[in-house]
Amino acid sequence: MAKVTSKYQVTVPRTIAEKYHIRPGDEIDWVAAGEAIRVIPPGKQAAPDDRESRLRLFDQATERHRKRPSVRKGTQPRDRGWSREDLYGRGRSR
Repeated sequence: MAKVTSKYQVTVPRTIAEKYHIRPGDEIDWVAAGEAIRVIPPGKQAAPDDRESRLRLFDQATERHRKRPSVRKGTQPRDRGWSREDLYGRGRSR
């Protein structure tokens, strides 16, 4: 997690900088994205905010999500010492 300094500066983590080819002196863009902030690396442009662009980005994200390996596939649930039913009754007077 990066920390904001008193001068409102943020250090880009090395792994992120290397992955996106961010070098000292590069200019990056900061774009408000609802409740989040998108950082646009150098040489890239922020996606237009029109409907088709948002749908294309959504489709790309959906495809990336489909390609991710499923954690639950073929695995048994962990024994946490409690069950879902235990949580439902928790805090309720009986």
